[in-house]
Amino acid sequence: MAWSTELRRVHARLRDALTVTREALASGTPATRELLLFCHGFCTALTGHHEGEDREIFPAVAAAHPELAGTLRALRQDHSMIGHLVGGLEAAVSAAEPPEALAAHLEGIAAIMESHFRYEERSLLHVLETLGLDADPADVLGPLTPP
Repeated sequence: MAWSTELRRVHARLRDALTVTREALASGTPATRELLLFCHGFCTALTGHHEGEDREIFPAVAAAHPELAGTLRALRQDHSMIGHLVGGLEAAVSAAEPPEALAAHLEGIAAIMESHFRYEERSLLHVLETLGLDADPADVLGPLTPP
């Protein structure tokens, strides 16, 4: 299995999940049960993806490519920043903040997430082509890993 292909697929699915969440918000749906589910699902998937990378992929990459320590540190910092933004979105949804406030939270996440995904793919895809990691992709890359 090529971990680079799996990573690109999961990133595409996370982008799709963000789009669905944005569309639910743009439809004028107030902070109802459906919007809570979209936001919770997206936040859970994104967080699970980053936790798996931190736990499985990054240590394997660091062991095989110590020269990428700075890159991995920057990616972990992104994960922390995105986690903070996701926490803000979850709090805003739980507090039933107005749609404009929720949209601002989503846009902040979207901007950092897209920048992070592009940097990660640019920096790691070539390494992931040959990464020998014996693990379940869903455990490593999160719940949106294709079957």
